[in-house]
Order: sequence, then structure tokens, then C-alpha cells
Amino acid sequence: MNPYLLIWMQFALCVALIGLAGVRLIRYGDAIAALTGLSRSWVGLILIATVTSLPELVTGLSAVTIAASPDMAVGDALGSTVFNLAILALLDVFYRKNPVYSVVSHEHLLSAGFGVILLAAAALVLILTTQGILPSIGHVSWGSVVILMLYAVAMRAMYLAEQRHPASMDSEPPAMSLKAALTGYALASMVIVGSGIWLPLIGVELARLMGWSNSFVGALFVAFATSVPELATTWGAVRIGAIDMAIANLLGSNLFDVLILAIDDLAYRPGSLYAQVSPIHAVSALSACLMTGAVVVALAYRPVSRVLHIGSWASIALLALYLLNAVLQFLYGK
Repeated sequence: MNPYLLIWMQFALCVALIGLAGVRLIRYGDAIAALTGLSRSWVGLILIATVTSLPELVTGLSAVTIAASPDMAVGDALGSTVFNLAILALLDVFYRKNPVYSVVSHEHLLSAGFGVILLAAAALVLILTTQGILPSIGHVSWGSVVILMLYAVAMRAMYLAEQRHPASMDSEPPAMSLKAALTGYALASMVIVGSGIWLPLIGVELARLMGWSNSFVGALFVAFATSVPELATTWGAVRIGAIDMAIANLLGSNLFDVLILAIDDLAYRPGSLYAQVSPIHAVSALSACLMTGAVVVALAYRPVSRVLHIGSWASIALLALYLLNAVLQFLYGK
């Protein structure tokens, strides 16, 4: 069989497996929220976001240990943050009842604000490491320690915020039991993990055959594939009217994706991960930071009009920044 056709078929199969598992998560997540009394926002932020980010985690670990491609790992993690925010823009475009920023909870401002902080920290770590300024502890960068601490602070703050505003129990209880919901959640997670191990190997071979850089393939194609669960769960959330869960999942996934950089750095034994990758990855971090800043403003301002009946100004800005990052990754990635 033609090797080009074979690698693209493998890539498509991997995307399909991740997507099918991801679309089930929203059903089980919504059931878990109803059965435990947790809010949809909290379940989306923690439970769903963690699982939908498992492909990035497993792909990153596989890339730095098995595939020996740190560029693929960093490109996937940061590229996924940009892609997740593009999904948020598409949610606003296709949700025709109202602009999503005007109907969702103000509580998302907290996770979006921490997203700006973590993404800016990631960009700063990449830039300082490139300049030889940031020291390491053994093979682990001090930047990873800072990212781990910031993530812990974010989770603590959001947990305390959730405790102040407990979920109401107005919705009907789901047909499935808590055990069935947790079992389904676990099975979907296993499919996502298995696909995530396979994905970076496909990505490295795809880059070789097509003559593309690992950073470009990681930031665009692998990031797209590992973000399919977010895309699938967002669509599932819209179908059941759980818009807050969709937004919380996307913003929570971005927090976890930045944490993945620190985890990948811990697993990368030859030295600091950030010293072995292309400086162009800082552009992805800064693009995602700008995009998240636009989301913060939109959540605070709550725009009700659409530009040319397409989407709010914030969503147009998100899509423009996504395309700009894609072009820069293609032109200057190595």
C-alpha cells in the first residue's frame, strides 16, 4: 500500500477513536454531575477536562520517551490550547440562540484568568530558556516548578470558589447509576490513552513523509487530533444544553495542557525540555494567551451582537489569531 495513504489512514483512525471515546464523556460527565450534586461547570473544568486532555498527556510522554521528539510534545500541548480556543469561537458561531458569552456563568472568568497567567508563564519559560537565563535542577527546568505551583494555586482557588456556590439540584436524575457512569467514564479514558500512545509515532512518520517540521506537525495536526475529544464533548454539551460544561471543559483543558509541559519536562531525561525545542513554540503560547485574554474581556463585557451575523467580535478575534499562529508555525517551525 502507498505509504502516504497508509499514514493518513492511520491518522484518521486515531482521530476517529479519540472522537468516539470523547463524545461519550459528556454523557457520563453530565450523569456524574447530577448524581453527585456537583455543578456542570465544576465537572467540565475538572473531570471532563482532565480526560479530554489525556491524549495530550499521553502523546507528550510518548513523544519525549518513545519517539524522542520534544518538538512534537511541546507543539502538541501548546497547539492544543490554541485549537481549544478556536473550538470556543466555533461554539459561539454555531450556537445561534444567543452569543455564548452572554449566557454562560461569570465563574468562568476565574479559570480564564488563570489560563492567561499559565500561558504567559509558559511563553516566558520558553523565551528565558532560549536566552540561557533560566537554570535547571538536574534535568528539570525551574520553569516547570513554577508551572506546577501555579497550576496547584489555580486548582485550589477554583475549588474554593466552587464551595462558595454549590450546585442546585433542579435537573432530573439520569437513568444510569453512578457506578455505570463511572465505569463508562473509565472505559472511554482507556480508549483515549491507548490512542494517545499511538498518535506521536504517527506524527513523526507523517512529518518525515511530508517533509514537514515536527513543530508544525505537532502544533497543527497532532494538536488537532488530541483536541478531538474537546470538539466532540463540546458538540455533545450543546446538544443537551450544557453550555457551561462545554466552556469549562475547554478552559480547564487549557490549564491542564500547560501543566503537561512540566510533566513532559520531568519525563525528558536528556535535559531541560524547553532547551531542545524550537523558539516558535513561544508564539503558540502567546497566541493562546492573547486569545484567552479576549475570552476574559468577552465574559466580562457579555457582547450580544454578532459581526456580520457570524459571531461576536471576540470569536472573530479568536479565529484570526488561530490562523495567524498556524501560518507562523508553518513558515518558521523547524
